[in-house]
Amino acid sequence: MFRLRGLSSSLRRLLHGGSVSRDRVLQRLRVCCAEDEVFDVVGKNRAKLTVEHVDCAVGMLWQFQKEKPQLLRTVQLTRTHPQFLTLQVLAENKIALMDDFVLVDMLYAFLRLNVETHDSLIQQLVSEAWLRIDRLPMRSLSKFAVCLNDQHLQHSRLMGHITGIVDERLLSIDDARILTALMISVSPLVSPRLRDALVRRADHLLCTVDPSNYNIPRRMVQFLRNTKYVHRPLLEKCNEIFLRNIPRLDAENISIILGLYQSLQFNSCDFRLAAKQRLTELIESSSNPFSFTKLFVALAPMANQDVRDGSVSYLWSDTRVTSLRCLQLVSCGFVPLRLENTALLLADEFNAQQALAVAGALEEIRSRNVSLLNKIALVIQRNLPVYRSVEVARITQALFLLQYQNPELFTKLRNTLVNFLQHSFFPYEVTMLTRVLSTLPSPRLDEGVVSRLDAVVAQCNLNELNTISFAVAKWVRNDLSYRHNTHSKYVRLLQALNRCGHERLKTANRLDLVLEELKYISGEWFEEMLLEEAMVTLQRMMDQISWTNVPELAFFLTRINHLCPPLMDRITSVTIEHIDKIHYSATYAILLPFSVLNYDPVQADQLYDACIKRFTPHISSFDPHLLVLLAYSLAVADCFPEELIREIFSIDFLGKLDSQLETLPDALNMRTRQRLMELNRAVCLECPEFQVPWFHERYCQQLQRKGNGHVSPVQQQIHKMLGEVLGGINFVQVAVNTPYHYTIDFECKLDKHLRPLLYSEPSTLQISDRGKVLWDTSSAEHNRDELPPGAQRVAVDFLDSKSFCKNSHHMKGEALMRKRHLEILGFRVIQIPHFEWNSMELSTHDAWKEYLKKKILR
Repeated sequence: MFRLRGLSSSLRRLLHGGSVSRDRVLQRLRVCCAEDEVFDVVGKNRAKLTVEHVDCAVGMLWQFQKEKPQLLRTVQLTRTHPQFLTLQVLAENKIALMDDFVLVDMLYAFLRLNVETHDSLIQQLVSEAWLRIDRLPMRSLSKFAVCLNDQHLQHSRLMGHITGIVDERLLSIDDARILTALMISVSPLVSPRLRDALVRRADHLLCTVDPSNYNIPRRMVQFLRNTKYVHRPLLEKCNEIFLRNIPRLDAENISIILGLYQSLQFNSCDFRLAAKQRLTELIESSSNPFSFTKLFVALAPMANQDVRDGSVSYLWSDTRVTSLRCLQLVSCGFVPLRLENTALLLADEFNAQQALAVAGALEEIRSRNVSLLNKIALVIQRNLPVYRSVEVARITQALFLLQYQNPELFTKLRNTLVNFLQHSFFPYEVTMLTRVLSTLPSPRLDEGVVSRLDAVVAQCNLNELNTISFAVAKWVRNDLSYRHNTHSKYVRLLQALNRCGHERLKTANRLDLVLEELKYISGEWFEEMLLEEAMVTLQRMMDQISWTNVPELAFFLTRINHLCPPLMDRITSVTIEHIDKIHYSATYAILLPFSVLNYDPVQADQLYDACIKRFTPHISSFDPHLLVLLAYSLAVADCFPEELIREIFSIDFLGKLDSQLETLPDALNMRTRQRLMELNRAVCLECPEFQVPWFHERYCQQLQRKGNGHVSPVQQQIHKMLGEVLGGINFVQVAVNTPYHYTIDFECKLDKHLRPLLYSEPSTLQISDRGKVLWDTSSAEHNRDELPPGAQRVAVDFLDSKSFCKNSHHMKGEALMRKRHLEILGFRVIQIPHFEWNSMELSTHDAWKEYLKKKILR
C-alpha cells in the first residue's frame, strides 16, 4: 500500500511540476495515522507549509476525531497542542491565498475542533467568505451556512443573504445532502413560499437518495420541525426510509427521530413499534452513561406503559390472540424496572446533560423511584451553574411534577429562574420562565418579575400572553393579601395582557399566523377576554381559508367548543372543492367540529361523502388509534361507512391496535380505549347488520368498579323533586346502568295512562366516607323489571354545560347520540338542560315541580 502511495506521489510530482520538498511534506501528512504524527510533520516543516499543507493537516486532524466514537474523541487535547496554534497562525496569514473550497473547509474544520467563535482566525475566515459569498459553489455555501449556524448566526444578515441565494439557485441543487444542510440553516428565515419550494425540491431529490442513508431524511424532518410545517407526504416518505434502516439505527438517532415526530405531532405506529423492538435489543450493549442515557430517554416512555386491565383484542373469542397478547404484556412489564435499575447504577457517572435528559424521561413516565430521583437531583444540584435557562426550567418542572421533596434544591432553582428572567429580553424565554415559576410555592409576585413582564409583554404573541395570564392568575389566587385590596401590579399586568391581546388580533392580517398562535391556547383568560375578538378576526380573514389550513381551523373550532356557522360553511365549501389536495389523514380534523358540535351545513352530505371517498382507499395506512378516533367521530354524526367499520372490528386490526397502545402516552392510550368501546356500542346498537359482537362488557365493568361518580347539588335536588312529582321515592331509580353500560341519572316507569309504577327496591342516595353523595350503582339486571303492556321506561338526564356549545344553547353531538342510543334501548328520553333548570322562570319549588310534570307526565 505504501509503495502505491509513493508511486502516486511521484506521478503527481511529474504531472504538476511541484517542488520536491513540498511534495514530500504533503506526502508525509497524507500517510499520518494519528494526531501526533501530523503535529510532528507541522513542527519540523513550519517554514515550508503552504495553504495546501495547512488545509491537509487541519482536515486530517478533524478526520481522526470524526472517525472516533463520541466518548473517545480527544478534541480538547488536539486543540491545546502547541503545533495546533501554529496551524491557526499559518491559516490566518494565508486566508487571501485560499481558494473558495479550501476557505470554507478550513472554517468548518476549525469550528469542529472547538476553536472559539470569537477567535480572530474564525472572524477572518467568516469575513473573507462573506466577501466571496455570491461566487461560492453550492457545496461550499451549504457548509458555510452550517458554520454560521454553529456560531448562532442563523438570524444574521449574512444568513439572510444565503437564504436569498438559495431562493435564486434552488432548482440547480441536485445533491440532497447539500440541499438538506441549507434547509436546516435557513429554516428560521424562510417565507411560506420558499418553505414550500424547498419541500418540493426535497421531495424530488429524496428519490435519488441511497435508501441506507437515513441522515438526509432526518434533516428533512428536522426542517419541517423547525418551520412547524406538517407536510405528511414528505414525512411518510422519510418514515419509510427510517423503517428500512431500523436495524442500523442507534439509540441516539431513534431518540432524535422520536423527538422530531413528537414536535410535529406525527405518530407512526410502525416506527414506534419497530423502534421499541430495536431499543430493547440495544439494552445489553448500552452500558456506559452516554449510550444508556440516549436509550433511556427513547425507550422508557414506550416501555413504561402499565400492563393494563386487559388488551383490546383478547376480548374476542380467539384464544390464540389472548395467549399471545398476555405473553407480550407480561414480558414488556420487566423493561421499565430494568431500565430504572441500570440508571440507578450509572447515575453517579452522569454529567449535567445526561442527568437533565434522565430527569425529563422520569417526568414523562411519572416515575416514583425515590432512590433514582435522589441521585439525579444530586447531579443536577452539583451542576446547577452550568445549565442554561431553558434547562433549569425543564429540571424544575420535572422535579415538581414528580413531587420530589427537597425544599433546599427548589429554593436554589427558584432563585436561578428569577435571575435568568430578570436578565432576559426574549419574550419566549420570559414566558417559559414565568410559567415554571408560577408552579412553585410562592406567596406573591416578585417585583423583578413584574418589571421584566412589563418590558416584554408588548412583544409577546397570543400563546405567550395566554401563558403569562395563567401564571398571573395563579399568583393572584395564592397571594392572600390580594383578597383584601386590589394590588396595582396584578391589575396593571392583566390590563396590559388584555390590551396587547386585542391589539394583536385587530392588527393581524395573515390567517396562518393567527392559527399558529391560537394552536394551543386555552383557559379562562382567553375565553373571557379574547375569544370573541378572535372569532371576529377569523371571520374577517375568511377569504384566506384554503385547503392548506382548513384542518387547523376546524381543529381550533372543535377545541374551543365554539359553533360558528359562517366559518364552518366556508370550511365545507373549501373541503369539497379541494378534497383531492387534502391529505387523507386530515379528514379527521376537518370532520371533527361538524360531529362534535352537531352542525349540519347545507352541503353536509357532499362534505361527508367527499371525505369518506378520500380516506377509504388509504384505510390501511392510518395509524390504528387515529382510525378509531375517526370512526367514532363519524358515529357521533350517525355515519357508519361499512368498509371502515369492518376494518376496525377485525382481529388483525385489533391486534395491531393493542401493540400500538403499549407505546402511546397514557392519556391518548385511555382515550383511544374509551372511544373504541363507545364505537363498539354505537355499531352494535345502530348497525346490527354488520354483526359486530359487543366485546367490551368486562372493560365497562372494570371502569365501573374503579369508583362511582359524585352527585351535584342540582342532581340531588332533581332526585328529591322527582320523588314528589311521581308520588314517592320508590317510583324513581338513580344512576341506572343500562345494557351496553350507559348510566342514566334517573329512571322511572309509566303505565299506558302515564301513571308511575312502583319499583320493587327503594331508590337510595349513598354517602361516602368523606361525606360526599354517591350514586347508587344498581345494575340494569337487578332493576329491569318486566313492563306491563303499554308501559314505558323513562330516562331522565340532567345536561350540564359540557353538553352544549359554549357560545349557544346548541346541543352537541355526543348528547344527541346518547339520546339516540337510549331510545333504541327502549327508553323515552327526557333531557333537562342546565340553562332551563337554572333559569329565572324556574326559581321556585312549585315551578320546578310543574316543569318536571310537563316533561314526564304529559
